[in-house]
Amino acid sequence: MYPHVFCFNIVGLSPALLNKLIDMPGFSGLMKTGQKTDLEPVFPCLTLPGQASFSTGTYPCDHGIVANGFFNRDRFEVSFWDQYRSLVQAEPLWESMKQQAPDLRTALLFCQNSLYGQADFIVTPKPMHTDEGLIQWCYSKPVGLYEGLVRDIGRPFNLMDYWGPFASSNASQWIMEAAIRLVETHQPHFMVTYIPHLDYSCQKFGPHDPRVDEDLKIIDQMMAEFMLALEKKGLRENTTICVFSEYSLSPVTEAVLLNIALRRAGFLTVRDIENREYLDFEMSRAFAMVDHQVAHIYIRDKKDIAPVKKCIETLAGVNRVLDETGKKTFRIDHERSGELVAVSDPDKWFAYYWWDNPEKAPDFASHIDIHRKPGYDPLELFMDLQTFKIPQKTNLIKGSHGAPPRNGEGMAVLMLSGKRAASLSLPKTMKMVEVSPILRTMAGFSDV
Repeated sequence: MYPHVFCFNIVGLSPALLNKLIDMPGFSGLMKTGQKTDLEPVFPCLTLPGQASFSTGTYPCDHGIVANGFFNRDRFEVSFWDQYRSLVQAEPLWESMKQQAPDLRTALLFCQNSLYGQADFIVTPKPMHTDEGLIQWCYSKPVGLYEGLVRDIGRPFNLMDYWGPFASSNASQWIMEAAIRLVETHQPHFMVTYIPHLDYSCQKFGPHDPRVDEDLKIIDQMMAEFMLALEKKGLRENTTICVFSEYSLSPVTEAVLLNIALRRAGFLTVRDIENREYLDFEMSRAFAMVDHQVAHIYIRDKKDIAPVKKCIETLAGVNRVLDETGKKTFRIDHERSGELVAVSDPDKWFAYYWWDNPEKAPDFASHIDIHRKPGYDPLELFMDLQTFKIPQKTNLIKGSHGAPPRNGEGMAVLMLSGKRAASLSLPKTMKMVEVSPILRTMAGFSDV
């Protein structure tokens, strides 16, 4: 029968933080039959592009996941965190393995772009907005899997633990409990599990803050519990554990406001609706869809590309602006990409704001709204618990990611543990797109 491969995507885990984990009881045990290497993330170093590249072995220019959000040119809309599997224009390794071996059991827990995907077991958040309010629900396959996990675990998954001011390790602990239940009841041969909470503390406090170490201890304890579950089912000897990250975070001090610069230069326009300023996607000559340290600049008319590039690249805090040649170099030359792609300095990040007067800010600016904002807003982590408003103090953010690794900052990690992994010879560094063939080998499908 097939060996078992269990992958844990520990978001934000850097080589330095992995070294700390290895000194802890759970991970030190894994390293007895394990090895690790630094992983070079794909650009942009973001969640959705990273996961798509990890699973397909291809770059954003091929799989089309160019950021955590998209600008739908036909509808003049920006949408973030769309989860559909159909958005990934390449085949994940669990689908290709399943085609070769139909009886292989595959599982995806809280992976991005897994909604309506092709795996035997899937759980991913899909809250329902009703007239009575928000229903904290998760999509699952087979139907009823999530409801069964809720009964077994004793509580539903709480979206407030997953993102926003109350985000905590509680989300990761529920997900790990779900992973253990799947092992106990279905014993999947290949499973990918998303562990999110380290990312929150790195953004709020900075990747080098001592408070991050507390989250590492929780990760180590969760991994020890998972390994104990494998032992109880008699699976540990025939199992490879893969621990990886999509990126790591760099310390930041302040944000760059690209859309305000574009507005002052006459490229971006707004519509005043009930005394609030909303970005006019139709009439703007250019605007920036920002995502951590990366921004896609969408430009209506090609003749504006050169002046927009000049406007953006002269701003303090902008490291580079990629044109068509630059996008090809960084393998992000896809039709979904902006005409230009901006990258911040390592100690900066991009905020989506386009208003100078806070009283003119759109309604969603002061609320948690990860779908309506045309850009990622990490300040939702700092909601004022008395007023329930989101601050606009961009210097609150202490860690960010997205820019290419530089001087070691921003590198991701890969750790493999188990009898099969011990026989591998990993290089000192690897590329994200080189991982999937190794995992296929660990699952018994091909040689590296």
